[in-house]
Amino acid sequence: MSDRSRRQFFRASLMAGAAAFAVAPAASAIEPIRRSGRTRMRLSLAAYSFNRFLDLRKPAMTLDGFIDLAAGLPFDAVELTAYYFRETTTRYLAGLKGRCTRWGLDVSGTAVGNNFATANAGRLKEQIADVKRWIERTSLLGGKTMRIFAGSVDKGDKEEQARRRCIAAIQEACEHAGQFGIYLALENHGGLTTTPEQMLALVRGVKSDWFGVNLDTGNFHTADPYADLARLAPYAVNVQLKTEIRRAGQKAEEADLKRLVTMLRDSSYRGYVALEYEAAEDARKAVPRYAPQLQRLLSE
Repeated sequence: MSDRSRRQFFRASLMAGAAAFAVAPAASAIEPIRRSGRTRMRLSLAAYSFNRFLDLRKPAMTLDGFIDLAAGLPFDAVELTAYYFRETTTRYLAGLKGRCTRWGLDVSGTAVGNNFATANAGRLKEQIADVKRWIERTSLLGGKTMRIFAGSVDKGDKEEQARRRCIAAIQEACEHAGQFGIYLALENHGGLTTTPEQMLALVRGVKSDWFGVNLDTGNFHTADPYADLARLAPYAVNVQLKTEIRRAGQKAEEADLKRLVTMLRDSSYRGYVALEYEAAEDARKAVPRYAPQLQRLLSE
């Protein structure tokens, strides 16, 4: 093939790829992700499902053990939460990645605890630096997304000011994430993201191709959580699926998993759906029961 033919081939390939998967240009606010073709979803297991066992203050399980557990169930991937890493050396991260590879598991992504709403300038700088460090660690692990949070309004501060700081911090973090091919996924998780309106105000304020939503199906405690989740689904680059939902003023109820998966399919979602189990039953018993059910739903 001549050099000219190669250039023509690559140009045509790039144009075809752009038509199949288009996102908003970096110069404008994020828009719903436009995806064409058949929906593709793969099942992951969030380490936070085993929070009571992985807690480093009194661990009954290691990340190695968590990976081994996931490998024995019908999961395609694992999400490794920052809270449970006993160290973050390159050797340790490589070991975890290698363990997943040997089991045939992907690392769908990671999650880090952060507060980008704080009015304390020094603390905000530290939070941004920590997120950047975890972006690099996520890259070493082979992850594709990293869950981040907005935070809550400090006492005496105003929401609009906190939102502006949060947007600027996310923007800076996304610029770093783009260098490593990692999508930052903002979770609907109380504080500045309690309602879909608050969440969308943040999402539409960030101007980056390396940004999207982590859709947590259990975190909207509104009158109609399903309808509110559907509003955000088109922006999702990662999904945390909970087995319960909680409507405003009511107790937790069993989530309609088929309805949630159908919602994702209707929005043409492609990506990982991570089971994040938080209900009362022991996760060691509940997760093996939910895994095959979810795998069937995602494969329909």
